Amino acid sequence: MDNEKNTEKLAGYIIKLACLAIVVALCWYFKNVLIYIVAALVVTLLGRPLMKVMRKVKIKGKSAPDWLLAMLSILIIIALIILLISQIIPLVSSIIRDASAIAESSYFESNPIDKINEWLIGVFPGLDRNFDIAALVMDKVKEVVDFGKVGGIVGSVASMVTSLLVAAFAVVFISFFFLKENGLFGRIVCAFVPDKHELTMNKTLNEIKELLSRYFVGLFIEMLGVALVDFLGLWLIARLNFNYAIGIAFIAGLLNVIPYVGPIIGEAIGVLIGIVLKLGTGAGLDVNIWVFALIILAIMLAAQLIDNFIYQPLIYSTSIKAHPLEIFIVLLMAGHIGGTIGMLVAIPAYTIVRVIAIRFFYRFKPIQRLVPDLEEEDKIIENID
Repeated sequence: MDNEKNTEKLAGYIIKLACLAIVVALCWYFKNVLIYIVAALVVTLLGRPLMKVMRKVKIKGKSAPDWLLAMLSILIIIALIILLISQIIPLVSSIIRDASAIAESSYFESNPIDKINEWLIGVFPGLDRNFDIAALVMDKVKEVVDFGKVGGIVGSVASMVTSLLVAAFAVVFISFFFLKENGLFGRIVCAFVPDKHELTMNKTLNEIKELLSRYFVGLFIEMLGVALVDFLGLWLIARLNFNYAIGIAFIAGLLNVIPYVGPIIGEAIGVLIGIVLKLGTGAGLDVNIWVFALIILAIMLAAQLIDNFIYQPLIYSTSIKAHPLEIFIVLLMAGHIGGTIGMLVAIPAYTIVRVIAIRFFYRFKPIQRLVPDLEEEDKIIENID
């Protein structure tokens, strides 16, 4: 009798593992569709608060229909993105253009190619006196590059543009229905969940939605906060031009979204651009170039310290409620698996996994060790529900 029960249990486990493997394989095969759905969920999380605000506006005692509110929310998000790009990108491109012009002018003034040519002619007496390393490099490039492939490159670019347009349309289309029909995603998920777990799954999805909403809003505030501190420091202390200061600050704030690595890259770019602008235009404080570089670095490090000790604890404590060591290990693993993209999606993905583990596997000892204050977690979950 016991053997039969054990056999049935083993068969059940095998069936569950097989089903899980099939689900994972299907997810991998249709990963592009999953990416569209995830992007649509992010848009939905951002658009839901807008719908709530607009629903309060009533005409003759009636609010606008949900389809109209959903459409307006998506249009507002798109308009904000376009506005941000139209205002910031010209500033950033202006900085890059000025820095390139300065570097190019310095290049032609110093004319290092002639010095290299003279050195090569001196080392290799067999070279002609009119030898030009730049011309030689260009000839070799022409030999290597097959200009007959230009058509293929154009085709690849056209294919990429088409893919981006399809992705944008898919995300907008899916987002519209997620916003229009509240709980649609939850109903789709619960359709594949046994009846006895449906209530728990609904609560899990509600909690995930609440925590991720807080996380993305907090992440946006963190990005703006870091950019604001950098801007004020570069403008008021380093005395950089307004456009230069806000452009460098935007780059630093945007890169700050990438955990650990992003801030370092942002600081390096900020210092490098500051040095180039100082050398080329004399921008900023009237100090030695290295002192100026240290001032910029100190400003950006101060912004990073404010982020580490003020912004991040507030965001993580109100969103994923995880220990900093947990986050660090998860980010290391995600970076090893997926690089920069993996680190970007690590925290939202871990939030989802953590909530599911607490809801469905809270009796397991590792989960209890990972979340020692389960009773407090349950109270938070009840408040969210």
